Amino acid sequence: MIDFIEKDNTVTFQVRVIPRSSRSEIVGEYDGALKVKLNAPPVDGAANAELIKLLAKEFGVSKSQVEILSGNTSKLKQIKVSGADKNVWSDIFSR
Repeated sequence: MIDFIEKDNTVTFQVRVIPRSSRSEIVGEYDGALKVKLNAPPVDGAANAELIKLLAKEFGVSKSQVEILSGNTSKLKQIKVSGADKNVWSDIFSR
C-alpha cells in the first residue's frame, strides 16, 4: 500500500522512479512508494520534468500543482500534488 498524507487539498507521497524505460507510465507500488517508469534519462533534470508532466496528466492537474519536495537527484522522491480530486488519486494509488 502506498503511504500518503492528505492535508488542505494536497496529497504528499513518495515516488520510486525508473529512468530510461521504454515508455513513461505508473506501474504500481514499491515498498510504500508509487513506482513510475520514465522514458527520460536522469540527466539535466529531464527525468524530473518528465515525472512532473506524467503526474500532472494522471492526477488531472496543471504541472505547477505538482512539486518535488525532496530527492531531486535520487530515485526516491517526495512529491506534493495540490488540487487533485480524491477519487482520482485514490484510484492511482490502488493500481
